[in-house]
Amino acid sequence: MPRGSKSKYTAAQKHKAAQIEASYEDRGVPKQEAEARAWATVNKQSGGGERRGGSGNATSAAQKARARRDSARQAASTRRGNPRADSPLETQSKQELLHLARARQIPGRSTMRKAELISALKKAS
Repeated sequence: MPRGSKSKYTAAQKHKAAQIEASYEDRGVPKQEAEARAWATVNKQSGGGERRGGSGNATSAAQKARARRDSARQAASTRRGNPRADSPLETQSKQELLHLARARQIPGRSTMRKAELISALKKAS
């Protein structure tokens, strides 16, 4: 659950957090987790509360814009899913293979070469 007073946030920031929270709840995330994620997103995008001081004043406009872009890219990628998950293992990068191996909890994955990762992932399927 988010900690601290939200009095330093603008009405727009509070509205944005409420919209994000509602979106998470629609996807089945528990209320407390949805609220925490919403405020974390608002903090990342705006640098914190912007009224009368607060940590948001120390964050430059360029940093805030970069955080908003990063957050938007991440949100867009989760909406459309992982487009390469259905592609053959051989066409994926080693990083993507490591991500799949991590998800399937394959032991020794960090020291494997790409061919070894492909073989281990095929065995795990």
